[in-house]
Amino acid sequence: MNMIRVKAMQFVTRRLTTLVITIFTISLITFLVFQILPGDPALFILGLDADPLAVETLRQELGLNQPLAFRYMSWFASAISGDLGTSLRYHRPVTDLIAQGLPVTATLALMGMTFAVVAALPLGIYAAVNHRKRGDYLTMILAQLGLSTPSFWIGILLILVLAVKLQWFQPGGFVKWSVSPLLALKSLLLPAVALGVQRTAIITRMVRSSVLEALSMDYVRTARSKGLSERVVVYKHALKNALIPVVTIMGVQVVGLLSGSIILEQVFSLPGLGSLVLMAVSARDLPLLQGIVVFIATVVVSVNFLVDVVYTRLDPRIKYD
Repeated sequence: MNMIRVKAMQFVTRRLTTLVITIFTISLITFLVFQILPGDPALFILGLDADPLAVETLRQELGLNQPLAFRYMSWFASAISGDLGTSLRYHRPVTDLIAQGLPVTATLALMGMTFAVVAALPLGIYAAVNHRKRGDYLTMILAQLGLSTPSFWIGILLILVLAVKLQWFQPGGFVKWSVSPLLALKSLLLPAVALGVQRTAIITRMVRSSVLEALSMDYVRTARSKGLSERVVVYKHALKNALIPVVTIMGVQVVGLLSGSIILEQVFSLPGLGSLVLMAVSARDLPLLQGIVVFIATVVVSVNFLVDVVYTRLDPRIKYD
């Protein structure tokens, strides 16, 4: 048992080291990409007709005259301590702006993934149990439709039907958490459904194939030969092993959730990170855009690290070497 724990700690340490190296590499590449973009941030702030002396003074204040390596190390050291710079448009710390928009985006992504998992697990299991029957074919047709339909189009349909025609929801906007948490969650319900439809289709297909593979294993046939009910065989014996690839695809879908929220936040007028990204792009606010990109990349890499750790809890057959 002690040897297993030591190997487990070594496994986590290796994954954690890889996580740190990956984040460092992402930060370096992101910084370099934003440094080679055409245009002078100081000239953009002051305007094309600005006095050259004022432009040069601002460049010195922003540190743009410093060597590239020095600027990166200075920015990276500040980023480690939580300082991602100051927004050129809002004149506020980038960290504060991210903290302001993160609750909306994070809640939207969590609600979208929750909707996807709650809908996909029973659909995938149902399709697998009814393999090559009418229910299986119908589920796969619905999954294909969901996979082929853009999230923003689903969002527009939900607004037209549930908000405009039936008036069950507001067509857009966001109620602040401080005003009413329930109304805030209601504001995110439609975009969460729109965001989760494609994820539901992807996870449904994965659950179906994984459960089908698990049901063909010897231990499942042994469980059936003992006279166990089909429900016990599927949910107690087959489903746990079938969840391994499902967890993988859920970790990958974090990227899709974050990228999909950028468009949906515009469709539903939500003040999240997606709206902040588009504002930073339109205003050429490089410190803000750079900070958001590094933050999102760090979240994605961290989620993949957690997925690796969860593997070892779901399936003890996974080696630590």
